[in-house]
Amino acid sequence: MAVGGLTVAAGLTAAGAAWVCSYTLDAFHDSQSAALLITDGGFVSDDQTLGHKLTSATVALRNVRDFALALALGCLGVAVGVVHRVIRFQGV
Repeated sequence: MAVGGLTVAAGLTAAGAAWVCSYTLDAFHDSQSAALLITDGGFVSDDQTLGHKLTSATVALRNVRDFALALALGCLGVAVGVVHRVIRFQGV
């Protein structure tokens, strides 16, 4: 049951990561802006749409990082559970 759930979670995370990466690449390929400033609050551009897209892309990349960390911790939990179960049934 846990392996199946983790497989579904991994698939959804991979699909989400692919979507976020595609969105980010699309934002960086837009060359309509003549000036772009990187600030602590995000990106500021003379083209308001591009500045908004790049700021949103930064937030999206942070979300992908968080999803990947959650998936890695879930995988670690399942691995520990499987190892515990194998050791318990082998009597070691």
